[in-house]
Amino acid sequence: MNKVSNSEREVTGILFICMGNICRSPLAEGIFQHKLSECGLQDQYIVDSAGTGDWHAGDLADPRMRATALRHGIDLKSRARQVNTSDFVRFDMLLAMDRNNYLHLSDMAQDEGQKERVHMMRAFDSDAKQDLDVPDPYFGGDKGFEDVFHMLNRSCEKLLNFLENK
Repeated sequence: MNKVSNSEREVTGILFICMGNICRSPLAEGIFQHKLSECGLQDQYIVDSAGTGDWHAGDLADPRMRATALRHGIDLKSRARQVNTSDFVRFDMLLAMDRNNYLHLSDMAQDEGQKERVHMMRAFDSDAKQDLDVPDPYFGGDKGFEDVFHMLNRSCEKLLNFLENK
């Protein structure tokens, strides 16, 4: 992994990406930060989220996603932003929520080294089987938001185990 120096400490950069950065990726960011805090590892990681689109830039996460996260003890405070080419330098892993985001990020990568940083988020979910997409709950009901929470919670747990046991 490409380690970035941050205040004399080596840190690993993790960026979660979905389409608008108001549902899936801010939730993954919040869950991962929560897990890092529980383990006392928050100083060893830079964690952020972004969207492939810019239409929600500056917005908080969708209120339904914030409510779902709060029910699980996680307060989503990040503001939406669009992914950019400098993210491929700043972050060691760019985790796409679905195949479309993965392809978008792969197209943005400027070389093979940058492409190798792009991964599917559910590659870390043992329940994913063949379907690696985290479904977008935006147009669905409350159950969709809850289902996405559990997918991302499992994925973040496995991701953290992977990173810490490498």
